[in-house]
Amino acid sequence: MSSQEIRNYTMNFGPQHPAAHGVLRLVLEMDGETVVRADPHIGLLHRGTEKLAESKPFNQSIGYMDRLDYVSMMCNEHAYVRAIETLLGIEAPIRAQYIRTMFDEITRILNHLMWVGSNALDLGAMAVFLYAFREREELMDCYEAVSGARMHATYYRPGGVYRDLPGKMSQYRESPWHKGKDLQRLNAWREGSMLDFLDAFTADFSKKVDEYEELLTDNRIWKQRTVGIGVVSPEMAQQWGMTGVMLRGSGIAWDLRKKQPYAKYADVDFDIPVGVNGDCYDRYLVRIEEMRQSNRIIKQCVDWLRANPGPVMVENFKVAPPKREAMKEDMEALIHHFKLFTEGYGVPAGETYSAVEAPKGEFGCYLVSDGANKPFRVHLRAPGFAHLSSMDVLVRGHMLADAVAVIGTYDLVFGEVDR
Repeated sequence: MSSQEIRNYTMNFGPQHPAAHGVLRLVLEMDGETVVRADPHIGLLHRGTEKLAESKPFNQSIGYMDRLDYVSMMCNEHAYVRAIETLLGIEAPIRAQYIRTMFDEITRILNHLMWVGSNALDLGAMAVFLYAFREREELMDCYEAVSGARMHATYYRPGGVYRDLPGKMSQYRESPWHKGKDLQRLNAWREGSMLDFLDAFTADFSKKVDEYEELLTDNRIWKQRTVGIGVVSPEMAQQWGMTGVMLRGSGIAWDLRKKQPYAKYADVDFDIPVGVNGDCYDRYLVRIEEMRQSNRIIKQCVDWLRANPGPVMVENFKVAPPKREAMKEDMEALIHHFKLFTEGYGVPAGETYSAVEAPKGEFGCYLVSDGANKPFRVHLRAPGFAHLSSMDVLVRGHMLADAVAVIGTYDLVFGEVDR
């Protein structure tokens, strides 16, 4: 058979493949090991989140936001809650805004730890995954301490946050796995409040990031798998509507926290890391540096919160529940409590778009109200959905194994892509 008669063949990649990150199905046209064309198929997870949010009172859809990008929970809540606050014309107290800023950055570190661990695993490095989850467990304890849940927190509320930071962190108990000096070491940071815990964490975390870099940054195999792979030029990044690390990795210093500040980002000091070559390796370096910058922001928020007590919820009983003590003595407060959590509250008619710099890029909420107690329309701008559309351009001419590196560098979570 002559070379002219050899045809390309089509192969299915995913959705069950561990490197397909959930339910991505790629239909790849291959010339041997080289990708000629990639057609990403979505729709395998679709949960109708936006339509569900239109059938429930405003407050009851906050938990849906957590379940979109289930690695960046509170950042998603932030966009939705800010949209409601804009239509209501209210603003959270300053302390609540600092708490939101701090937890947005805790969430960013959680996301990037998951990314560096899973992406390294996709490309054959096992140890980094275990290292990254060591620190993730510490920060997940902060989620649990404020909300009672380790993932789907529903902690942000229109007008503030659910409750103030706890004065005590949970401690490890003696077990067959933890005893004696090991138990003392694990509980050393947990003797005081959450702010004490985060003080200790931020002081230690930069050394942990050094450990990840020691394993990967100058690793010959890691660089062979990432340098020059999936190159995105600045022009291409803008044409495809890329945001977040996909945009900053190509050298464009666009970050909503600086360009359109919200919460208390205008009052904290941090830098925007950018890449040079726009390849998978540069995007890795940007995420590593973002973890260091998030650590800086958390430290500043901890210092401010320690020095400035105050309310964490507006004194507006249209959107905020009455205190428990008031409900015991005042029947009107009790009735208001039940009305708020069953019927909710009407939001003035209007429309708004509210966006946050989520760990994966710009996560936005377009919200339309017709004056009722539930949204007329909810549409969510998921960064991963915009990024996935460039898959074909990025992987053409690369090897099949390089397609895995490109999928990983997108940092996809299909809860938000396939809303």
